[in-house]
Amino acid sequence: VQLQASGGGLVQAGGSLRLSCAASGIIRSADVMGWFRQRLGKQRELVAIIDSGGKTNYADSVKGRVIISRDNAKNTVDLQMNSLNPDDTGVYYCISTWGNREYRGQGTQVTVSS
Repeated sequence: VQLQASGGGLVQAGGSLRLSCAASGIIRSADVMGWFRQRLGKQRELVAIIDSGGKTNYADSVKGRVIISRDNAKNTVDLQMNSLNPDDTGVYYCISTWGNREYRGQGTQVTVSS
């Protein structure tokens, strides 16, 4: 299984970015898909996850600013991020689980300038 993430980049504070991730190498829909981020000097942090039924969970720090969505048939997950601020700067990784197996993408850099 491979996860390919895209959509990162440089944006000004208050701007928006949409991250996308596609899983390949497996036909069955992932149980859970989501995004983590690694910010400089901080531990890896869950940003948002969504299960195959559409139930979502968001970090408190992004609630109201971020929307996660997925396409079960395509095994893709998107993260729409709005009202970005410099504290959102970091490397964002998509993750997917099938049973007790978790896979992580290569990460995409998000940089928010003030």
